[in-house]
Amino acid sequence: MVIERMAVVGAGQMGSGIAQVAAQAGIEVVLADATPELAQKGLARIGGSLQKLVEKGKLGAGDRTALLARLRAAERLEDCGRAQLLVEAIVENEGAKKELFRRADALLPPEAILASNTSSVSITALAAATRRPERFVGMHFMNPPPVMQLIEIVRGLQTSDATYQAVMELAKRFGKTTITSKDRPGFVVNRVLIPLLNEACFALEEGLASPEDIDTGVRLGLNHPMGPLTLADFIGLDTCLFIAEVLHRELGDDKYRPAPVLRQYVAAGWLGKKSGRGFYRYD
Repeated sequence: MVIERMAVVGAGQMGSGIAQVAAQAGIEVVLADATPELAQKGLARIGGSLQKLVEKGKLGAGDRTALLARLRAAERLEDCGRAQLLVEAIVENEGAKKELFRRADALLPPEAILASNTSSVSITALAAATRRPERFVGMHFMNPPPVMQLIEIVRGLQTSDATYQAVMELAKRFGKTTITSKDRPGFVVNRVLIPLLNEACFALEEGLASPEDIDTGVRLGLNHPMGPLTLADFIGLDTCLFIAEVLHRELGDDKYRPAPVLRQYVAAGWLGKKSGRGFYRYD
């Protein structure tokens, strides 16, 4: 199956980034969200991102125009009905995702593939909410999708070989590197990453060092491009907490217990960069 038409539902930072990557690969993309205004905002975000590439000499003005012509904002979910692949990039909530996939399942042609960008929710459970579980797969893009090289492909219990091969071929067209994970809590990347971020939170809570020193220690001592607290702010502390809770609940090991300070920050609405304050303040 060669995919030429895609839909991305969720026009935030992840969804708009995924749509941009697909359009850059020559695919027609419909970008949808809860309201037409949010979809248009996502389209504007892509336009701004591409303009920066033009100004840096990394993209021609004509190429930007051609790329944007392959993108359109949906007025409603029904506008996604011709897609051969729908990628979900909405809030990290299992109930919300299942409801979206039930609606998409009824709209899309029988041969279309449904994919989730979830970083922690079970692909098997999401697939079971549809009538095409064999045509359901996880495509976990890293943030931000236009920059990060990796896509984590997650096979649910029901995912067919044909579905898996189709999304692997698509990832190659995107110019991405893939890894394949079984459907287990946190998959590969967050199974390793979230305990690191959570331990940095514990270190901060215990007064071991300042946020700046914790981040500098990991960045320079472990050769990471970004410190763990900065990265947590970038991901969103609410998302980090949700994934930590999934790991703790599903794996049953206290080493995944979320740090109390992480819970407190989320309760305070200090969610990181997107809210203007997390472990650091953002203008």
